[in-house]
Amino acid sequence: MSNDKIKIFLVDDDSVYLKLLEIEFLQHGDFEIETYATGELCVENLKHAPDVIVLDYYLDGIDKSAMNGIETLDKIKAINPDISVIMLSSQDSIDIAIDCMHHRAFDYVMKSETAFLRLKKIISRIFSYKRMEKQLNWYMERM
Repeated sequence: MSNDKIKIFLVDDDSVYLKLLEIEFLQHGDFEIETYATGELCVENLKHAPDVIVLDYYLDGIDKSAMNGIETLDKIKAINPDISVIMLSSQDSIDIAIDCMHHRAFDYVMKSETAFLRLKKIISRIFSYKRMEKQLNWYMERM
């Protein structure tokens, strides 16, 4: 994390929703945001070292042949399994949520009026886990 800002990639093919989400993050937190309309663009830019990726499940609104969210998630995890990915979808389906978790998503959030609040809480939880993990590693090295 550079400059103590959490770097977040927002990936969604719905440009209006993507912009609303970006504005929410910029107004309510100390985040560095990069937005992408396709999974392919997200994967191409992983070198920018995001801390967290918020990834839409479908991603085929612009290009029907584009990678979907699960394919993008798999590529992200193959490149860097330590990046926390939160799946975002308008689908209220337990099967889709479970599928995302099987593909190593950190969590699944349904698009709604409370989605941003849920995302902020999940991101906070991710960094609490990372702090605890660092403390545990520090402790274990000294034993």
